[in-house]
Amino acid sequence: MIWVPLVTSIFLASGLGGLIPGGTRANVFERIFVVFLILGTLVGVVVITYMLYNAYKYRDRPALAESDAKDRPRLGEIPTGGGGGRKLFVSFFLSSIIVLSLITWTYGTLLFVEAGDVPQEDEFVVKVTGFQFGWKFEYPNGHTTSGELRIPEGQRIRLLGTSEDVFHAFGIPGLRVKMDTIPGQETSTWVLADEPGSYQAQCYELCGVGHSYMTADIIVMENADFEAWYANTTATANETATANQTVAA
Repeated sequence: MIWVPLVTSIFLASGLGGLIPGGTRANVFERIFVVFLILGTLVGVVVITYMLYNAYKYRDRPALAESDAKDRPRLGEIPTGGGGGRKLFVSFFLSSIIVLSLITWTYGTLLFVEAGDVPQEDEFVVKVTGFQFGWKFEYPNGHTTSGELRIPEGQRIRLLGTSEDVFHAFGIPGLRVKMDTIPGQETSTWVLADEPGSYQAQCYELCGVGHSYMTADIIVMENADFEAWYANTTATANETATANQTVAA
């Protein structure tokens, strides 16, 4: 869509590009969470502190200082001396700046995630197919695995999803990846892992009695190990293994 590169270019041209987190999806969403947590905590501390200050300042006591007594509201009295609304204007102005800045930054950050969903040339594409109740993965060379996906570290991988039967949703919580897999349609997302490790993919769409068992192992390998493993995979070897599994079943 045309507005994605347009808004992204505005961020870069305005010098805000450096504020947008990059890297893995996990890094992006973690940064969003941390920013909202810090800002929410700060606002809460300011509001509660100001509330407690006024509660203490205007507490009911016999020896109320003269300077405080004149500002203390009385029963049935219309408050005066508010400064013509200056406090309200300043608080509204500062709040607007904070909220608009937060919305703009969050929107620009999510654009980074969405921009990754746009297919690029020379991508490593893995087809993800859901079925009751498991996952199949097809690599660019035609090699197919069931229940296990191997990817290299530090490389963005394109995932193309579909389903053989009913609606499924493929998600890897540890890598902050999720996409719907719909019969007769193809969806797309991307995944990037910055270090080797093992993760688990799950189905996030209630798809039948075996839904809770619809998992897959995601193995992130070092680049050299992945290239060595991938070089020994072929479509012919996979088709033979699949045929043998079918006969054994």
